Formats: sequence, structure tokens, C-alpha cells
Amino acid sequence: MSDTTLHEAAPPAPDFSGWTCPAPLRDHPRIVMGHGGGGVLSAELVEHVFAPAFGGPVLSSLADSAAVTLGGARLAFSTDSYVVRPLFFPGGSIGDLAVNGTVNDLAMSGARAAYLSCGFILEEGVETALVARVAEALGAAARAAGVEVATGDTKVVEAGHGDGIYLNTAGIGLIPDGVDIRPQRAAPGDVVLVSGPIGVHGIAVMSVREGLEFGVGVESDCAALGGLVEAMLAVTPDLHVLRDPTRGGLATALGEIAAAASVGVVVDERNLPVPEPVANACAVLGLDPMYVANEGKLVAFVPRAHADAVLEAMRAHPLGAGATVIGECVTDHPGMVVARTGLGGTRVVDLPLGEQLPRIC
Repeated sequence: MSDTTLHEAAPPAPDFSGWTCPAPLRDHPRIVMGHGGGGVLSAELVEHVFAPAFGGPVLSSLADSAAVTLGGARLAFSTDSYVVRPLFFPGGSIGDLAVNGTVNDLAMSGARAAYLSCGFILEEGVETALVARVAEALGAAARAAGVEVATGDTKVVEAGHGDGIYLNTAGIGLIPDGVDIRPQRAAPGDVVLVSGPIGVHGIAVMSVREGLEFGVGVESDCAALGGLVEAMLAVTPDLHVLRDPTRGGLATALGEIAAAASVGVVVDERNLPVPEPVANACAVLGLDPMYVANEGKLVAFVPRAHADAVLEAMRAHPLGAGATVIGECVTDHPGMVVARTGLGGTRVVDLPLGEQLPRIC
């Protein structure tokens, strides 16, 4: 072999600048829609930007609501923002979402919501009558949930710098004595329950947004879950984990719980309550129902000794009539969710990178 061959110049490095990728790349100098989807990109934004900036032990739990002690009382405290499009959809509106979403975040800590704040961010030019419709829907949802809107704020942005109406709500509620519900408490042997059919909200919003028809009308499951949680706590205060699977759906909720508690989760796909219209819509759109958002469902990790009684109590409540067992918590594959398929195999249920359906809450 000649010296010329030995010392031949290395080929130039490939130029990736013109390449495209079907999924967003993980190194983002700018925010992309996936950062708001509740998946891996959202988690990275929290981990690398917000958590280091804010700090503090309360935030580190990363639960649906923060459990804090103030003046001897244990409070749940939560905030959320709503940018859903369209503002009104089958089964609800942005006003219903703003109330029920915040009430449900508090309920996932076992708290009974008491007071809400509400901020309206309005785009210049939006019709006042539309603002009034949203406010009326929000007020009616608050009364139905048994909470009071105690304070609020209004801001207006220039035309073209918003999308009609955005809402932000925050809420507080009391956590009963003896209740300690958080994702870190999931333990091997826990039974995993879901309160009813999944994927309904995301498909309801998508159907009207894109003008799609699936043969059967699909309405959002948007509802306040405080009463259902109270019925479950009446059976036992020892509920390990509650989570409302909103952005990213059931798959994301299970994945976050598995990671927080360093446990494995096994789900039986044959037991997943997927309504036929949702299954058909997902088949047409190429979606997995486990990743489609819900706004009136919860997933619970319950000690096996209490699981049957808790399930019975859920089924006796109107918002839990379709409750079912979908899986269990195990020692194997910690931090990972695995689904048993109808064919007898298994598949890994990963966290989504972004979200399948943006702007659904």
C-alpha cells in the first residue's frame, strides 16, 4: 500500500443543513408546537429551562397540583392555560375546560377545589358577544363544580398577535387529613384503573376543527372529577396515584407515573375502554387512542387490597360508570410501560415526542 493511500484526506463531513426529519429534532433553538404537547419535549423544557430557573422542593414533585402547607392546612395549588381551537366544540367549550381542568388537577391530589382565579387574554377585534358566551360557560361550569371564581384579570393583545381568546386559571383546595396522593407512591402490586372510555375529547375537538365526520357524533368527556375522587376516598384514603390523562393521553400519564416511581407498568390492550367511534376515527387518522387527550377521565393506582372496593365505588358514580381494570404495577422494567397485545405479544408504550393533536386544551 502506498504512502499516498495511507495519508489520503478524509472525505468531507456530510452537510445536514438541507435534510428534513419526519419528527422534530430534539435540539431546538426555538420553541416548536411539540413543546406544549405534554410529551418528551415538554418534559425537557421543564427539566432544563423552568425547573432550574424556579427551583424549590415543591415544584420538584411535578404532580398535577402542588401540595403545600399554609397556616397548618394542607392545600393543593394548581394553574393551567387553555388555548383550544375551536372555542366551542361538541360537549363543551374553552370555558368548561378552564374550570374542569383546574378542578381535576386539584382532585388528583385528593383535594376538594374551593376557589379559582381566571385570566382572559383577548385579541383585539374579537366580538364582545363571544367573550360573554365564554364567560357564561365558565361561570356555569364553576357553579356545577361547586367552586367560586374569586379573582381574575383581563389583557388585550393587538390584532394578529393572538387567536381570539386564551384563558388561564389557577385553583386552590383543601387536602383531607391522611391523604397522600402523588406519582412517586406507585408501587409494585398496585392495580391500575381507568374511570371510563378514553380518547373522546381529542377526537371531538378534531372532528369539528377539521370538518371530519366518523358516522357517529363524538362529544367531549369534559367534566369535573371532584365528586368521583371523593367517592373513591370514602372507600380508603390510601389511594397511591391519581392522574387525569389530558395532553398526551393515557400513555403519557402512565409513562410519567412509571418514571416518577421507578416502577414498571403492564397494560392489557384488550381491557382498554376505547369507544368504537374513537377507534374508527383513530384508524382513519393514523392515531393511537392511548395518546389522545381526555378531559373527564382519571387513571388510578390502587393497592390490590382495596382495588375491588374502589372499582365498585367508581362504577356507582355517574362519571365512573365505565371504570375498568387495565393493568398492574410491577417490579420488572422500571420506568417503562408495556402493553400486552391482543395477539399475545407485548409492545413498549413510549412517551410521545410532542403531541398528536395540538390545541385540544
